[in-house]
Amino acid sequence: MNIAVVGTGYVGLVSGTCFAESGNEVICIDIDENRIDQLKAGKVPIYEPGLEELVRRNANEGRLHFTTDLAGSIKQSLVSFLAVGTPMGADGAADLNGVLRAAEDVLRAADGYHVMAVKSTVPVGTNDKLQALARQLDIDRVEICSCPEFLKEGSAIEDFMRPDRVIIGSESERSTAILREIHSPFVRTDNPILVMHPRSAELTKYACNAMLALRISFINDMANLCSAVGAEINEVRRGLGSDRRIGSQFLFPGAGYGGSCFPKDVQALIHTAAQHHLDFGLLRAAEEVNDRQKNLLPELVKQYFGADLSDRTFAIWGLAFKPRTDDMREAPSAVVIEQLLKAGAQVRAHDPEALENARRVFGGRISYHRTNYEALSGADALLILTEWNEFRHPNFQRIRTELKQPVIFDGRNLYDPALMKALEFRYFSIGRPPV
Repeated sequence: MNIAVVGTGYVGLVSGTCFAESGNEVICIDIDENRIDQLKAGKVPIYEPGLEELVRRNANEGRLHFTTDLAGSIKQSLVSFLAVGTPMGADGAADLNGVLRAAEDVLRAADGYHVMAVKSTVPVGTNDKLQALARQLDIDRVEICSCPEFLKEGSAIEDFMRPDRVIIGSESERSTAILREIHSPFVRTDNPILVMHPRSAELTKYACNAMLALRISFINDMANLCSAVGAEINEVRRGLGSDRRIGSQFLFPGAGYGGSCFPKDVQALIHTAAQHHLDFGLLRAAEEVNDRQKNLLPELVKQYFGADLSDRTFAIWGLAFKPRTDDMREAPSAVVIEQLLKAGAQVRAHDPEALENARRVFGGRISYHRTNYEALSGADALLILTEWNEFRHPNFQRIRTELKQPVIFDGRNLYDPALMKALEFRYFSIGRPPV
């Protein structure tokens, strides 16, 4: 099938590549000429495990193409997927300007019957707005559907190729049949394709991310309570997660959630509720917990070293908001580092993939290091902010040698407190007694 994907950001590039991998002819479209030139040269501008290999293979085999020509691409495609960014506006609402512009371009360019499916994360009612736009333009040859994505950065290829479910928001049997056919290769193990009203599909995406944000905030608040009463959060977490009604996913305490989805989607859902005169207090509380959690590690550092850190240097392991990505958006590391800098400290940072993106955030205010051990040199303590696998079993003897004193603040609970005690480290983690 001929498919066009509008937008070559994270969602668009992963979606287009996976559609091509399943045998479709796919054209990925973007207004950014530099990005398109990079992709044509086989260079993927984002880090996602396995993506670059898939892009190159499908491009070399003639199934995956990149262009800035939207009109020409739409005319030769039966289906287009909108994967345009919806950043958070000043009021917390999703900014739909990019989606509306792209949708109008697709509507005007479509030649004959065409299915336009929205993969962008958009507020409930967006499909209605696009339907109204089509009527305003007197275009009835395009059927508009919702097809939200559920990709986790760091495992997006696996998530797309083997989804828990595919959601199609459609009121048309014809467009539903076409979208089912496109997605059928990915659900061969009988995971469901759920067809529903477009408003329900739009809201489901937000509901999923909001629920995960709630779980993270809940376990972080539980961790803080454990610290206050002398309990151990990992023991509580295992007891909680073993309940089949609850499960163990997204119940790992840490320095807070970040990324391109949870913060903006929680805000957008709060805003949508307010538009309908509903106070989504539960989500506002989750946001407040997350904001506090990002400041927890700097507070622990100040409790140990004092409020004035002007004569201190700290090593940071992990800058991306999560492992297996280079994404710095809303990363807890940004809050932690800003707090350290504000208190006068110097920061030496390492991340396996996010150093270039971190330079765009911090510029020359911190130093960047190629290896995690290089970042330790002359530091007063180590702070761990992202749970990269290479940080889980380090050479502790080398850490002791490089640091001025053996102090670790672990924002991801990577290490066993008993081991830290045996190795004579001062060790501070989340929801566990300090060593």
